[in-house]
Amino acid sequence: MVKIRLKRLGYKKNPTYRIVVIDGRCKREGAPIEELGHYNPKTKEMKLNLASAQEWVKKGAQPTATVTYLMKNCDEEGKLIYNKKETVKLSKKAQAKLEAQKEAEAAAAAEAAAADEAQVEASEANE
Repeated sequence: MVKIRLKRLGYKKNPTYRIVVIDGRCKREGAPIEELGHYNPKTKEMKLNLASAQEWVKKGAQPTATVTYLMKNCDEEGKLIYNKKETVKLSKKAQAKLEAQKEAEAAAAAEAAAADEAQVEASEANE
């Protein structure tokens, strides 16, 4: 089975990866069929030949979960679109705090709308 996966490069505690098409039975650092691009997880820098990757997927190559994520989150030029707010998962406490904050903002907006409405009615009554 042909896979699209990451090939680790770089030195200790400073990884960089090449996105490669490789036989699934080969080693991680084995000889690739084709190199599609590179990815640096520390700087979030990526270059990917997306058209070629999609062609390989059409031919039956299976991308790993990480490569699927990278393919989904890159633009037409093959650069990673990194939005920290969308990718960060919050803890349960942080989620509860965020929901409480949103509810408080909604309640404040409703109070402000009610106060504006009461002010308009008062001004119409005075005229």
